[in-house]
Amino acid sequence: MNELVTGPGSSGGEPSVVRQRLHAVLDAEQVVDDLRRYFGIGLPPGAGAFTGGRFEHLAGGGDRLQVADRFTAEDLVAVQTLSVTVPAPVALDLLEGPLGTQLSELLRSIPSDTDLSDADVSIVADGSPAYRAWCLLEDQYKIGWVIAGKLLARKRPRLLPVYDRVVRCALGHPPSFWTDLRTALREDDAALHHRLLGLRQSAGLPETVSALRVADVAVWMAHPAPGHRCP
Repeated sequence: MNELVTGPGSSGGEPSVVRQRLHAVLDAEQVVDDLRRYFGIGLPPGAGAFTGGRFEHLAGGGDRLQVADRFTAEDLVAVQTLSVTVPAPVALDLLEGPLGTQLSELLRSIPSDTDLSDADVSIVADGSPAYRAWCLLEDQYKIGWVIAGKLLARKRPRLLPVYDRVVRCALGHPPSFWTDLRTALREDDAALHHRLLGLRQSAGLPETVSALRVADVAVWMAHPAPGHRCP
């Protein structure tokens, strides 16, 4: 059964809840230190940075011009830094088979230079190329909604967010995460989006870290320890 119930781009839900919960996370005194620690800012190599800090940067990024519209072996390694693994049969299909061809056709219709806060809602709505790509991936053997989302976030880091059980729990189980997050980022003249960019600057992160990833990492670092039961 689809863990997202109505898909990541369907309409409905209460975007104000997403906004309120994200602002609460960003209000924490340690948020800048958390971001620096996650990405290893100011730390010597190998001194405790999280592997996920390489997710968007590995091999120059999944959205660089030469590879933006196809999945590569580097993308498969990149998602492993976020503690998931694409099963070998699906990985081969992504790299050499019809699955990769289908997804390349869809990726060509998904903008790579647009922030979610600036995107028209149709770009992330049900039936859009992004939604169809997510559904196609989610339906593959042992992929599911978490890995599907992380694969797409690697290819479109400014537009499509990382979404997993930690984020879902922390943000109150939003029924349509993409559209709810988009609305939250746009409210009050994109105040939340600009706040995330300000935190990126305060933490000394490179501009290749999107506002979406700043939000994702801040939430993940603030979440209770493993074993916490999400309501």
